[in-house]
Amino acid sequence: MEITHPTIKAKANKAERSWMLYDLTTNAYATIILTAIFPIYFNAVVGHSVLGLELKGFASSFVMLLTAFLCPILGAVGDLPGKKKRYWAIFAFSGAALTLGLVFASGWQLLLLFFVLSNIAYNCAFLFYDSFITDVTTPERMHRVSTQGFAVGYIGGGLVTLIISAVLLFTMGTSNPLAVKLSFLLTALWWFVFNIPMLRNVKQVHSNPRGLDRGLFRELWATLKDIWADKGLRFYVLAYFFYIDGVSTVITMATSYGSALGLSSSMMILALILTQTVAAPFSIIFGRLATRFNAIRMLLIAIAIYVIICILGFEMGRMIETAPSGPAHGLAISHGQMIFWIVAFMVGMVQGGIQALSRSQFARMIPTERSNEYFGFFNIFNRFASILGPALMAVTTLMTGFSSFGILSLIILFFLGALLLLGGRKHFQEAN
Repeated sequence: MEITHPTIKAKANKAERSWMLYDLTTNAYATIILTAIFPIYFNAVVGHSVLGLELKGFASSFVMLLTAFLCPILGAVGDLPGKKKRYWAIFAFSGAALTLGLVFASGWQLLLLFFVLSNIAYNCAFLFYDSFITDVTTPERMHRVSTQGFAVGYIGGGLVTLIISAVLLFTMGTSNPLAVKLSFLLTALWWFVFNIPMLRNVKQVHSNPRGLDRGLFRELWATLKDIWADKGLRFYVLAYFFYIDGVSTVITMATSYGSALGLSSSMMILALILTQTVAAPFSIIFGRLATRFNAIRMLLIAIAIYVIICILGFEMGRMIETAPSGPAHGLAISHGQMIFWIVAFMVGMVQGGIQALSRSQFARMIPTERSNEYFGFFNIFNRFASILGPALMAVTTLMTGFSSFGILSLIILFFLGALLLLGGRKHFQEAN
């Protein structure tokens, strides 16, 4: 069991609050562009829901592949004195500008181009943001600060922007392109505005005193060997590679999956509002329980819930896909909708907690002066995993002709992640 800290101060300082506020931008982009509005709109522009699912799946895999290559390089450079915030700002503000490009894009080709470019900037900025946790807080507070950041993001970034976008869509019509474009505009402006607190109040405290005197690629190779030599880190990043793949795929492909099954756009948006609402308090609960008990234990609980989510998602899909036309199909959709609401609530329970604790647990195990470089490798495992998930779902859909089998395949990834976390428990305790 991890050491508990009953005297941890409850009030966040200025740097911690400013760092948390950036989660408003990441959750707004993840909710509107990656999850809720853009996938539905893109499917409509393409004119074929299954083809839209395949195109977005392969585009997401390309983004993850490219950022997986870039992250270790950016990580090493970002650990140089005074560089971390500079590179974060470049990617954060360019990402907001590229998101604005979605407002003016016409045709699925341009939409896909701006989606890919803004997604690359989003992922690169997120690398630097993640690593700043070692600069803004102490190891004792990391679980709480990380989960509170996700909670702030869900409430102010995901929930508020989603509600505003939903109002626009429902008042102007879900098939109205202007309503969709306004939601993209809101996301871009949200990103611009909430970059400012972090730009003003967060500073790089730790840096690599040795710099890159060994050369960039020798430095990267030395860090990779250090990670692999540390048994705790080795088990942890391998476990993370598998289970975060399933989590990322559920997040990025959820509405495309629902659209392919014929669920209404309005229902999926309302279900995402439920997920965001539930996720905020449960993120905080996960942080407090991890501080009091054990972060690894909380991660295992979250993984178990995700396995149940995959099974329910598969049952929902098969029910709709195999139902004959006519009244039976309408009944299947009705039953599928009930399952969809249950799944949305369950995803909200664990989505923020598993991501936030994964970040803070890793940050507690690494040297602070090389946090950006270590997070670069942490992100490469995340990115390569995120190549596998969407591609696996897309290929499985192509091979079987049924979207439901794609969601079922994710159980393997969660199972492997759980096995590695269980296998490395002794080494995690030593690292903490």
